[in-house]
Amino acid sequence: MTQADIDQLTYKINGALIEVHKIMGPGLLESVYQKCLEEEFRLRGIEFVSQMKVAISYKGKELFCDFFCDFLIEDCIVIEIKSVSEFSDIHRAQILNYINLMKKPKGILVNFNVKNIMHQGHETYVNDYYRRLY
Repeated sequence: MTQADIDQLTYKINGALIEVHKIMGPGLLESVYQKCLEEEFRLRGIEFVSQMKVAISYKGKELFCDFFCDFLIEDCIVIEIKSVSEFSDIHRAQILNYINLMKKPKGILVNFNVKNIMHQGHETYVNDYYRRLY
C-alpha cells in the first residue's frame, strides 16, 4: 500500500463519516455512531474490523488488555470515534497509541458531537509507518 492508496481510502472513509453525521446529527451515544458506520462502510464496500482488540508487547510477549479500537479499516487505518464536547489530550494519546501499537500508518479521531464533522470533529494522525510508504 502506498501513501496515495491510504489517502484515497481516507477520502472514502471521510465520505462515510459525513454521511452518518448528516443523517444522525450530533449528540447521540458513540455506540449509535459505531453501528451506523458499520452499515455505511458495508454499503460503500469498505472492509473493516469493528471493536478490534489491541495487543501490547511486553518483554517479547504479546498481552491483551482492555484496549479496543473502534475500527480498523482495510488493515491500515485506525478510526476512533467519540461523542464528546471536545477532544482532550487523552483522546489524542489514545489514537496515537493505537496506531503505534498496531503498527498502522494512519489514525483518524472523529467527534460526532459537533455541527461540522470535518472542521470541528476530525483529526488525522500519521506516524513513521506512513512516512516509510511511497
